Amino acid sequence: MRIIAGQFRGTALASVGKGDAGAHLRPTTDRVRENLFNVLMGGKFGDPITGARVLDLFAGTGALGLEALSRGAESVVFVDDGRKAGSLVRENIQLTRSKGAARLVARDATRLPLNADAPYDLVFLDPPYGKGLGDKALAVAVAGRWIAPEALIVWEENAPQLAPDGFELLDQRKYGDTHVTFLEAGA
Repeated sequence: MRIIAGQFRGTALASVGKGDAGAHLRPTTDRVRENLFNVLMGGKFGDPITGARVLDLFAGTGALGLEALSRGAESVVFVDDGRKAGSLVRENIQLTRSKGAARLVARDATRLPLNADAPYDLVFLDPPYGKGLGDKALAVAVAGRWIAPEALIVWEENAPQLAPDGFELLDQRKYGDTHVTFLEAGA
């Protein structure tokens, strides 16, 4: 796994290795990440990355948030409660030398506390597939003021997702067995 483009381009990220069997880490492949960012940067959504405050829910390795940071996002907050995931995110923040713009919140993404900072404009949502955790995490993030009005949500799952109440479906793409749903948060 590596950063595809931007200031960290070519940086090899920490290997998941055998990992923790209980962690169920499933990093977004370089190919899917490249296609996803091509869609984001392709003009359909304007430029949702430059200067964005990014929230990476179920962060895993942190590759999505770090790719956004590499491409000009202002900052990124990674949320994952897995020990292996937390270790990988911290290692990848070090590898990219992005400590000043990146922060790990070691929490379950479906149990976020009230957000004391400004809300986030770009949200990556990559929950364990097929468990219904994406809907729950979005509802908790909205209630906790983590998601800005009109924020762009990029949701990876093993099937296309419907827009939950308060969100508008913008687009859907399929890359192998990965379905990416693009949503906009209500104003």
